[in-house]
Amino acid sequence: MRFGTFIPQGWRFDLVGIDPSAQWDAMRSLAEHADAGAWESLWVYDHFHTTPIASEEATHEAWSLMAAFGASTSRIRLGQMCTCMSYRNPAFLAKVAATIDHVSNGRVEMGIGGGWYEHEWRAYGYGFPPIKERLGRLREGVEIMHQAWTTGTATLNGEYYQVDGAIVRPLPRQESGIPFWIAGGGEKVTLKIAAKYAGYTNFAGSIEEFDHKSAVLRGHCEALGRDFSSITRSSNFNTIVADTEAEARDRLAAVKARLLPHLGRERADAIERDYLASPGFGTPEQVAERLAERAEHGLGYAIHYFPEAAYDRSGMELFERAVIPALS
Repeated sequence: MRFGTFIPQGWRFDLVGIDPSAQWDAMRSLAEHADAGAWESLWVYDHFHTTPIASEEATHEAWSLMAAFGASTSRIRLGQMCTCMSYRNPAFLAKVAATIDHVSNGRVEMGIGGGWYEHEWRAYGYGFPPIKERLGRLREGVEIMHQAWTTGTATLNGEYYQVDGAIVRPLPRQESGIPFWIAGGGEKVTLKIAAKYAGYTNFAGSIEEFDHKSAVLRGHCEALGRDFSSITRSSNFNTIVADTEAEARDRLAAVKARLLPHLGRERADAIERDYLASPGFGTPEQVAERLAERAEHGLGYAIHYFPEAAYDRSGMELFERAVIPALS
């Protein structure tokens, strides 16, 4: 199994209490730590406002961070889980990503999806089109980026995007273009786009749900004549790991206490329940066992979010010492 880690950027209230002037240093330091260690990739979210409620707390923009991490790390791959297609013109995004691929010496991944955070869409003046349009934009945008990265130009007279000879030079450093991670489990559209373009997918759920989505993806691959095994399936995991279950619960209690003033009791309680149910919660042995079971069902890549990372790296470091070696 391969492993990535999220760098806190504020979206999940994971930089609160850190002065905004010091937040980049905190993010950069964690990125450098991941770059020096066992992680294959680092990730950020593509969002503008905090979740599950919008607030005045900082949320740093994903693609600006991609450029900064590209310049401040040397080995680790750089991804977003996931870029919202409609937040940026796809030809412009192709140009941005290709530039960062040069800054980083060929380490960019393109996580891409249809988008869902309605409040954020409307706040930034994007409206909030129905899911059919959001997925239609995803399909057209991926085609534009694929053209741009493989030929240097893009032309498409689509329903949602029109580009006419958009030049994207230089091409990305990666010879076959920047890898696509198509995020989401939509069976009729998203997984069909993944079957055509993706090197990676990203969807979650129970093992039974994972198996079902995998079967749908396999069917789309067979219809297109593509080798299903050429696509790596990934999932994201909320992760709190400690030497004992009691210590893991103490760590979770500290996370909840930090969130409580911002989210209120009901939302904080819901987040606590989500962590307790996560395959990434518990002792290293428990987490490794759950991930190994997922690997038996075809999970090839696990991306872990550590909510305490900006304040305390010891859980992340324990995961690096005890979980990654057991599964790599």
